Amino acid sequence: MSEAKKGKIPSVAAVDKGEIPIVVAVDTGGTFTDVLLLEGGRLRSLKLPSTPNDPADAVLEGLRRILERVEREADDSEADEREADEGKASVPFVLLHGSTVATNALLERKGARVKLVTNAGFEDIIEIGRQNRPQLYALVGHRPPPLVARDDRHGIQGRMGPDGEIIEPIDPAELATLPELLAGAESVAIVLLHSYANDRHEESVAEALAELDVPLSVSVRLLPEYREYERTSTTVVNAYVAPLISAYLKRLAREAGAERVSIMGSNGGSFPLDRAAREPVHMVLSGPAGGVVGALAWGRRAGHEHIITFDMGGTSTDVSLCPGAPLHTRELEIGGQPVAIPVIDIHTVGAGGGSLARIDPGGALRVGPDSAGADPGPICYGKGGTGVTVTDAHVWLGRLPADAFLGGERTLDRSAVEPHLQDLADGLGASLEVAAEGILAVADAAMERALRVISVERGHDPADFTLVAFGGAGGLHAAHLAERLGTHRTIVPPRPGLLSAYGMLSADVTREVSRTVLISTASADAHENIEKVFTELEQSVVAAMAEEGVPEDRLSLQQWVDARYQRQSFELRVPAQDWDARFHALHETRYGYQRPETPVEAVTLRSIASAPGPPLDLEPISHNGDTAKAERTRVYLEGQWTEVARVWRDDLSPDQTLAGPALVLEYSATTWVPQGWGLEVDKWGNLHLSAT
Repeated sequence: MSEAKKGKIPSVAAVDKGEIPIVVAVDTGGTFTDVLLLEGGRLRSLKLPSTPNDPADAVLEGLRRILERVEREADDSEADEREADEGKASVPFVLLHGSTVATNALLERKGARVKLVTNAGFEDIIEIGRQNRPQLYALVGHRPPPLVARDDRHGIQGRMGPDGEIIEPIDPAELATLPELLAGAESVAIVLLHSYANDRHEESVAEALAELDVPLSVSVRLLPEYREYERTSTTVVNAYVAPLISAYLKRLAREAGAERVSIMGSNGGSFPLDRAAREPVHMVLSGPAGGVVGALAWGRRAGHEHIITFDMGGTSTDVSLCPGAPLHTRELEIGGQPVAIPVIDIHTVGAGGGSLARIDPGGALRVGPDSAGADPGPICYGKGGTGVTVTDAHVWLGRLPADAFLGGERTLDRSAVEPHLQDLADGLGASLEVAAEGILAVADAAMERALRVISVERGHDPADFTLVAFGGAGGLHAAHLAERLGTHRTIVPPRPGLLSAYGMLSADVTREVSRTVLISTASADAHENIEKVFTELEQSVVAAMAEEGVPEDRLSLQQWVDARYQRQSFELRVPAQDWDARFHALHETRYGYQRPETPVEAVTLRSIASAPGPPLDLEPISHNGDTAKAERTRVYLEGQWTEVARVWRDDLSPDQTLAGPALVLEYSATTWVPQGWGLEVDKWGNLHLSAT
C-alpha cells in the first residue's frame, strides 16, 4: 500500500514520480476560486465564484466537486456506493493552496487586535516609520494609522547592543507582569533592538508570554535582520493576520480531507501548512506569485525564458519581469505597511475584469481601482450588480460572447448591461459602443503603465521579452498591449484563467534563512567569518527542510550576500562566491560606477534551499486531423458591427494558424485576435500571437 493510501505522505518534493498521489492546486481570489487537479499527467480544471465572507467555503466546495468528478470517472458504479466521511472525499490527494485571505485582511483592516512588546522608548517606531512622503505634492500627507494602537504598545527595560552584547539585562519581575499587561490581546508581536545579533531577550519575553495562549510573532524567528522599523512592521503584520489565517488553515486541514496541505509563498515556493499558520506574512502575495511561476513554466515550454508576465484577473492586474528567472525583492508594501520578506517582484494595478468605470468630477472616464468583486460581480453576471465593469464592456462589444462563458456552462446577461452603460454614455456624451470602447482604452492605459514600470523604467526593452498573458481577462487585452509596448512575441498558455493554480503545481518547495552580520572586507578575517556563518545557516535550512519532510538529497542550496559599500544605506544582492567582486560589477551595472578601493560590507547572509515540486509530465496536444470549425459572431470593430470568426480552443491542433479578427473560446478565458494579428498553435497548446 502506498504512503498516500496509509494516510502518511511526505512532502510532494520528497517522493518519486510513481509515489505522487493526486495533487490539487486551489487559488482563491477576489472574483473566482480556481481548482486544478493533476493525476497521472492529466489536468482537470474548475472555476467557481469566490465567497468573500468566508473564502474557505468556495475552496471546500471546489475540492468536493472536482474530487467527485474524479471518483465518477474512475468507477461510476463504485462511486455510487461510497459514503463521504463528514463531507470529505475518499480520494487521497495533496492540496497546494494560494489565498488572498492575508492580503484582504490587511487591505480591509480586518485583522486581530495586536499588542506590541518592544524596548522602552521605542514604542513609536511603527508610527514614526521612515521619512517617505506617501503623497509627494500634498501640503499635508496622510498615512494609514498603525496596526497597533498607541495604548497597545508596551516598552520594557533591557537593551541589547549591535554586536549582541547585553547592555542592560531584562528585569525578571517586569517579565512576570507582562501577561497581565497584555490581557485582551488577540495576538502579540515581540520586537527588541538588535535581536538579530542575540535572541536571548526576545526569547525570554516569548517564554514569559506563553501562558497567554495567543499567537506570538517573534521578530528573531521571523526576520533576524537589522533595520528595526521594517522588522517591527513585518512582525506586526504577521501578528495582525495570524489568528485569522490560523483559523482559516485549520478549517481547511480539518474539512478538506487532504493527506497533506502546502501553501504557496510570496517568494514563488511552497511551504507546509503549520509554518504558514505561524508565519502567515509569507502568504501576502500567494496567488500572484503562483501566476509568475506558472507563466515562466509555460514560457520555457514554448521556448522563451525572458518573459513579461501579464495576469489580468477579476479585481487587479499583476505584472512581473522574468529575465530567465523571477526577480525577487524585499521592498514590499501592503496597505501602507512595509513587509521585508522575500517576494517575487510583482507590480499591481487596480485594473481587472471587475474594475468599475465611473466619471470623475472633472468629466473624465476612470476605471478602477474599485471592483465589483465576486458579489455582486459585473452586471452581466445577473447577481444584482449596477456598476459597469471592464467585463461588461467586453460583453457589450461582443468580445466576450454571452453564450460562451465558462465554456458555455453559463450564459451572461447582456441586456442587463444596457441601462447602466447608457447612464455612463450619457455622462460622456457618447454612444453605448464608444463608451464601452472608452472603458477598455482606459483600462489598457493603466495596464500599459504597469508594464512599462517593470520594464522600460528599469532599463529593459520590452521588445527583448515575450509577453505571457493569462488570467480570465488577459487574452482579451494581450495583443493591444503587446502592440503598444513594442514586443513582438505574445503567448497565451493553456487554461490561462487557472495559471496561478498551475504555478502552485509546478512550484518548488523552498525555505530561506538569513542573518545580519555587518562584516566589512576591511577586516582581515572577513571571508572566514562569513564562511562560518554560511555553514551555520546551511545546517539550519537543511534541518528545517528535513522537518518539513524533504530529505537533504533532494535539495538545491544557494547562498547570497546583501552587500554595500561602507556608509551606503541600501544593499545589492549577489551570489556568495566571489561576492565582493560580483558586488563591484553589479554596482557598476546598476549605477554606472564602482569603487574598488572602498571596503565592501556584507550586511545580511542568506541561505536558500529548494526542492522540486511534483513532476508535471504533460502530453503534447494531439492533431485533430481537421481544421477547427469556425463559427461566426458579431463584434463591434472600427465603428461598426462586424461578423468575425470564433473557434473553441480544444478544437485547435498543433501548427494550426488563425487570422484576426477572431475569438478563441475556452472554459477559463477568451482570447481576442485583433485585425492585423494572427495566431499559431504549438505542440503544447500555447497560442502564439503576432502582428501580421
